[in-house]
Amino acid sequence: MNQQPLPFPVETRYGRADFLLSDSNCEALEWVERWPEWPARAFVLYGPPGSGKTHLAHLWRERAGAALIEGRALTKPEELPAIVAVDNADWAAERALLHLYNFCLEKGGSLLLTTSAAPAALPLALADLASRLRALPVAGIGPPDDELLAAVLLKHFADRGIGVAPGLVAYLVPRIERSLAAVAGIAAELDRRALAAGRPVTIRLARAVLAEAAS
Repeated sequence: MNQQPLPFPVETRYGRADFLLSDSNCEALEWVERWPEWPARAFVLYGPPGSGKTHLAHLWRERAGAALIEGRALTKPEELPAIVAVDNADWAAERALLHLYNFCLEKGGSLLLTTSAAPAALPLALADLASRLRALPVAGIGPPDDELLAAVLLKHFADRGIGVAPGLVAYLVPRIERSLAAVAGIAAELDRRALAAGRPVTIRLARAVLAEAAS
């Protein structure tokens, strides 16, 4: 009887040495490392899914000794400390987020919010919340360049313990969607297919996976 190989758990590391710096994210990192010398007590970091916002939130949590909470889990802001990061804050209930914002500022704390878009582009229903967020300093993460895509691909493969054929990364970079989310997706699919076939990740396998995705 054939047994489907089980994938090994992937450990995501959020240390400073694991953050891959490029022109697209250097401003965002500079703001994180500038704390506590922010011009306001709160700051908004925005970018598309998989762009590194969560990693930066973890770096700020370590630097500031902050709590870190997922936006959807923000239900009792009064139980949080006054220094807190909210990842995917645009998924949070607006009244809870407004309450947390006011609480952090009243207590002399700090608040880092990560969102999918700049505050001015978020469809916020609460006028008080919208006006507060739009007055904050912000930094956006731009589209990744080839160098960053290649580095992130290598990191995903290393995190999964995958040995890759020479030239594989150079083959993939110009052929995949230019987003870090796409990089994570192709690394996971190549890992799954290689495990199922009992063979290494090769350019031939990558070509087949990309062809199937295109069709």
